[in-house]
Amino acid sequence: MAVSEAIENYLETIYILSQQQNEVHAIDICSYLSYSRPTVSIVLRQMREHGLVTVNEENHIFLTDEGLRIATHMYERHKLLTNMLLMLGVSKETAMHDACKIEHDLSDETFEAIKRHMKAYDEKNRA
Repeated sequence: MAVSEAIENYLETIYILSQQQNEVHAIDICSYLSYSRPTVSIVLRQMREHGLVTVNEENHIFLTDEGLRIATHMYERHKLLTNMLLMLGVSKETAMHDACKIEHDLSDETFEAIKRHMKAYDEKNRA
């Protein structure tokens, strides 16, 4: 199933928050993304309908296996692209912002090529 850039951002946010705290609630997503509660509620409902998240009786939000797969894929892209831009001399704030824009539109082929290049660069500079 193809998901929108917005859904990818929400999934990545839930993943990041779940790494930082024990429980993820809608209000945490609102704070992290600076979105309104109604907006987040609508998107959470869509993600539940598509089997990307579950919400338990205490309103804790969990990624499903598919949601986790997408979230970790996007997070890997974001981290690698941010690091690459930082290595090029881009400021941290700009690198993080630009990586977020690039990560959604980059083909898998190009991302894998960047990943190989960054790995080779790291190995060369460690030697």
